[in-house]
Amino acid sequence: MTWVGMLIALAGALGYALGAALQQYEVVAEGASLSLVRRPRWWVGGVISFTGACLHAVALSFAPLVAVQPISVATLVFAVPLAAFMYGRRPYRAEIFGSIAVAVGLLWLMLLVPAHDVTPRLGDGTALAFIAVIGAVTLVSQLFARRVHGANKALLLSVGAGVMTASVSTFVRVVGGGMQGDWGRLIHWFSLAVPVLLICAVVLLQRSYAVGYFGIAYAGVQVIDPITSVLAGAILLGEPLPTSPSTAVPALLAAALTIGGTITLGRLAPDHTAKPAAAPPPAEQAVTPAPVDASAAPRPSTATSDLG
Repeated sequence: MTWVGMLIALAGALGYALGAALQQYEVVAEGASLSLVRRPRWWVGGVISFTGACLHAVALSFAPLVAVQPISVATLVFAVPLAAFMYGRRPYRAEIFGSIAVAVGLLWLMLLVPAHDVTPRLGDGTALAFIAVIGAVTLVSQLFARRVHGANKALLLSVGAGVMTASVSTFVRVVGGGMQGDWGRLIHWFSLAVPVLLICAVVLLQRSYAVGYFGIAYAGVQVIDPITSVLAGAILLGEPLPTSPSTAVPALLAAALTIGGTITLGRLAPDHTAKPAAAPPPAEQAVTPAPVDASAAPRPSTATSDLG
């Protein structure tokens, strides 16, 4: 059944990537505002992304996390070429190499994380402190994003979207992993926090798309989300990290590969849906009549006709 789960996860990754590309195309055209609700393509992208996320959840019921999670990380390899297709161009060579580097680096990191099958527990006080830290990181990233432009702005905005998405994953892990067949455990404020954090994550993600650097925005979220999730699992839930020499050094190499791919994507020009307006035609020069020399003008005849 593992292969079934992996195939479902692959379909979900492709769907999530297509939905992200569709939404980014609309956000660049319309801006990250409520007017997006009037864009049918934005809704289509959202539905496709949600379907991809649901397929990812289904895949986890057939295959272990260590087999499914690396496939979901590989969405970047799908998303960048799809975004290029949306703009009617071929993917840049740097986009291809950068997205592959990020996907391989993250996949490598995910495979190095030790397996851990213990019921997750999270206290109320610790959960509130976690939300406060996520909110502080998001706020700082948004404030710094106002002072920069281009790829740096897209990257900073993606940091906020990434940590917020990671908070959703953390609470889903706590709620879902702690159920153990008891549906009554869903009656908890953690279950209410998930949709609220998810809405915040979607808004922040659309803002990062609106800058126009899809590669850097999407890669930023794909990097920040799993790393933050792993750190939250290690610090809050007691999940192990690759700390032995045999895994720590490869983890550093994988992180370097991921960072290098992200930098490569960040150096690319942004995409735009509208073509630049054509330069207005040069204004016609006004023809100024030449001054008339009164002395040269013909004088009216002074002779009068004799009427006899």
